[in-house]
Amino acid sequence: MIIHHEDGDFPSWFELNSDGSGQFVGQFGSARPIQTASCADGVLTFSLPRQYEPRQDDMEFRGCMEGEVMRGTTTHHDGSGMRWSANPSPELPYRELSWGSAASLIKGDLVNWRPRSPGMSFNWSIQDGMLINSEAGSDLVLQEAHGDMRLVAEYKYPAGSNSGIYLRGRYEFQIVDDFGKEPSWGSSGAIYGFLVPTENAIYAAGEWNRVEIELVGRWVTVDLNGVRIIDRREIPGITGGALDSNEATPGAMFLQGDHGPVTFRRVDVSMPL
Repeated sequence: MIIHHEDGDFPSWFELNSDGSGQFVGQFGSARPIQTASCADGVLTFSLPRQYEPRQDDMEFRGCMEGEVMRGTTTHHDGSGMRWSANPSPELPYRELSWGSAASLIKGDLVNWRPRSPGMSFNWSIQDGMLINSEAGSDLVLQEAHGDMRLVAEYKYPAGSNSGIYLRGRYEFQIVDDFGKEPSWGSSGAIYGFLVPTENAIYAAGEWNRVEIELVGRWVTVDLNGVRIIDRREIPGITGGALDSNEATPGAMFLQGDHGPVTFRRVDVSMPL
């Protein structure tokens, strides 16, 4: 789903079931339940309460099929009208893969990365061979796009911080200071908004963590600090804040920098053989 706004398009996602239940991902935030939905005379309507959007009214969507694409209208938080278009989610089945040798994405400089938001402060740097975000500012986007991949990252964060790794720029592996808390869709190790880890395996602030992630299609397996916390589960859709919603294509991974500091001493990627 793409919502078209005069200041630029942004990706979204929604899912509706035959019983009228469903969920929605907006420009930012998590997947949230659709409150009401109906279809009459070929027109789909659905609505849901705001989450982080700066508005007081519900978000309402209307659309109908035009060939293979659904097109419709909604409103911006300022009351202005917006158009949207949505394609069916592609089938991305799991496949058994073998992985090649790992390549480090941390170089001597940031030549293989770019700021996501040039208008925001840029606080990323390479220091002593580590990739460091010193304070909240722009996200950091990899110049290269990946499809199926195996990622190994080692990272630490200070007390109270929040970050994440957006796989293909679409699915967020959550990094947050919540040591000792119960796992949830927003906890450490979650695929934010969708997949709850079996346990919270994060170490306390200031300690190094190691995550191994295999992403095949939309199927993900996550080992955090030697514990398998997500075992070959399908990610339903994109996370709020994604770069795009073109799930069938390779995408550029990015590291979340707009929520708080984080340090990576390893970011390695392996590709299928």
